[in-house]
Amino acid sequence: MRSVSLSSLLLLLLSATISSAPAAGKAGDQAALLAFKAAATSGGYGDALASWYTNTAKNNKTMQIKSLKIALIAIGALLFLAFISAYALNRLIYKKLRGRKKSPILPPKSREYYERVSYRSLANGTNGFSEGNLLGKGSFGAVYKCTFQYNKTIVAVKVFNLEQSGSTRSFMAECKALRRVRHRCLLKIITCCSSIDSRGQEFKALVFEFMPNGSLNEWLHPKTDTPTLRYTMSLDQRLDIAIDIMDALDLSLDYLHNHCQPSIVHCDLKPSNILLTKDMRARVGDFGISKILLENAKNPAKSCSTIGIRGSISYVAPEYGEGASISVLGDVYSLGILLLEMSPIDDMFKCSLDLHKFSEDALPGRIWEIADTTMWMHIDAYDSTTRSGIRNCLESVVALGISCSKKQRRQRTSIHDAAIKMHGIRDSYLNFARSLVVEHGATTLP
Repeated sequence: MRSVSLSSLLLLLLSATISSAPAAGKAGDQAALLAFKAAATSGGYGDALASWYTNTAKNNKTMQIKSLKIALIAIGALLFLAFISAYALNRLIYKKLRGRKKSPILPPKSREYYERVSYRSLANGTNGFSEGNLLGKGSFGAVYKCTFQYNKTIVAVKVFNLEQSGSTRSFMAECKALRRVRHRCLLKIITCCSSIDSRGQEFKALVFEFMPNGSLNEWLHPKTDTPTLRYTMSLDQRLDIAIDIMDALDLSLDYLHNHCQPSIVHCDLKPSNILLTKDMRARVGDFGISKILLENAKNPAKSCSTIGIRGSISYVAPEYGEGASISVLGDVYSLGILLLEMSPIDDMFKCSLDLHKFSEDALPGRIWEIADTTMWMHIDAYDSTTRSGIRNCLESVVALGISCSKKQRRQRTSIHDAAIKMHGIRDSYLNFARSLVVEHGATTLP
């Protein structure tokens, strides 16, 4: 009875063990159980148990080998997928970087220092924003000459006076406008700085390329009352500068108006915002009060509120004072006044006349009464023929300025047409001047 009971008990335990084992190993264990039953029937419990453990160990080893193979295959597949993903990501990053190198946003020289700049580096580069490095002051701040110590690069830093109402808005407007455009005729922004100064106050500044010849206003209206040959512009120099400005405005304003989405209107074109490079090339700057329109600016009557618009008196289009919408033709008006200012020496407010009316009254026949006499300081031969050629040139320039600064904006010449006319005026004058050089043997152009 004991043998039978012990046998039954062992069979019961083995059956329970096999039933709870994984399905993959049940087949081998069932075979071992059958062998155990056969041995138990003949009374060889010890041999049966030994046989059962041997078979079970073999089955477990087989299962471990199979599991190891499955794990290795799974790990290999995961490693392969990870390699493929890393390779694809690497190729994608490489293509993006290569695309950036092919179309750089800034010229190579600018890219050398196109990075975040700290307040300390700007303070050190301007000697603590000293008066000796002050280039000029505006409505919302001051501009300083800055020399970065680490690479000796010279830049211009526009520091905003945040205590002035509207300065923060001006900073954001200029950042937004210049972020949308990159054009060779516009003053290039290098970077910006929004930080805390040495007194713990908020500090905001824009960093621009440095213009060694300052602004056009400094050349048209020098501080000294005694003109010198070095600091005056001859007629041919004025024409070259005018043509550069016209090309800059034709290209850059056409770019601003028609190739930006949404469009941008400068709203503050004037001589102090036209900066000159080392070789006297023009750059349009100061977008602090520029307006971003909602649609493409092809319609002169484009709607954009002028409430709160800022600008410079005598350069702002008259319709803005009447609440008219901002448009590209407002910039054309400012351009016309700027062009008129290139020639006359008299103040635009003389006799309570604006510059447009003052110049209009001088045509025809009275151009000499408003002309800046320093223009002939560079002329070697000055006779009736030379005088006649200069008069014709000046009258053409003034007439073009008048056509751009008409009171009714729909009567104004477009920027593109004005640029074409200005090229024609300059080319005609140069042909005339070259003929005088050949005829009289002069060493310089009149």
